[in-house]
Amino acid sequence: MAARFLVVPQWQGSGSDRAMRLVEGAEAILADLPAAATERVEVPLEAGDHEGTGIHRWSSIRLVRERLGRALAEHESDRDDPVIVVGGDCGVEYASIDAVAARARPVLLWADAHADLNSPETSPSGAFHGMVLRALLDDGIVAPEDVLLLGVRDLDDAEAEAIERFGLRRVAADEVADAVAERAGDGADALLYLHVDLDVLDPGVFAGVGFPAPFGLQLGELCDALRAARVGLPLGGAGLCEYAPPEGARDEEAGDDSAAILRIIGAFTR
Repeated sequence: MAARFLVVPQWQGSGSDRAMRLVEGAEAILADLPAAATERVEVPLEAGDHEGTGIHRWSSIRLVRERLGRALAEHESDRDDPVIVVGGDCGVEYASIDAVAARARPVLLWADAHADLNSPETSPSGAFHGMVLRALLDDGIVAPEDVLLLGVRDLDDAEAEAIERFGLRRVAADEVADAVAERAGDGADALLYLHVDLDVLDPGVFAGVGFPAPFGLQLGELCDALRAARVGLPLGGAGLCEYAPPEGARDEEAGDDSAAILRIIGAFTR
């Protein structure tokens, strides 16, 4: 399956002290993607203002969302080739999943160490990358029963409460195929969206993230789960986020990161 790529080096949604490393991470991934199938979405240089929302740097996040939405709309005419959005922080996923929801009912596999279920009222940081799934649910873009949480393990109290209140389902890697098939029904009105925050992986496998959490997935487990999910539903889109390479990483470490990222991208489409 062919794919097209939109690289969005947004950092403003991150609450990490390594947020600016997300720009370098996105640029590093960009260098490994096929140039003819890849487009870069420009991100403002300025941090941005909260605009009274309770979300730090909201004005810049809003601008990126608008730009990414336009770029996704331009690709709408050729639906056979899914668009893979490469962040930047997880906040870029709002526009990407919203674009899929405009076409069909999205079934969302959320592969992430974090549930990203805070609201501006409950967030301890005000960082939008910890609110994006909550925003998608609150705005009716994704139905709670169509969300499958994979690898989620680092929760604050408000997020744990939200999982229970929304009734979100947590799945193990070897349960993904059956869980997607259950949500697919006849498949006529549903498309699969695959979200991967690289911190879903165990830090011993992949350390180039802002918020590593122990006891994550192995790389093979994650790739197998992504491929298994695709058996049950057509792929509507995918997102890969939160690559923040360590400062001063050796060439060998950068090469290992690149190989892992390319394996995940391959699991989206092959």
